[in-house]
Amino acid sequence: MSAHCQVTGRAPGFGNAVSHSHRRTRRRWNPNIQTKTYYLPSEGRRVKLRVSAKGIKVIDRDGIESVVARLRREGQKI
Repeated sequence: MSAHCQVTGRAPGFGNAVSHSHRRTRRRWNPNIQTKTYYLPSEGRRVKLRVSAKGIKVIDRDGIESVVARLRREGQKI
């Protein structure tokens, strides 16, 4: 599974690693993806989400119910 946040959509960034001699090789910056389990009181069950650290803050700010509702509107199966 790719390093992709379900809430914010953050994905890896790509660029060059530049050494001391200035040789360039390709590299990637992965987002801080965590697998978190949240309890949905309206459904009486738990859901498991792959979220970035920023996504966890969004869930804390907006609430899990509104975030899950938005993900379902976007077509994600949860």
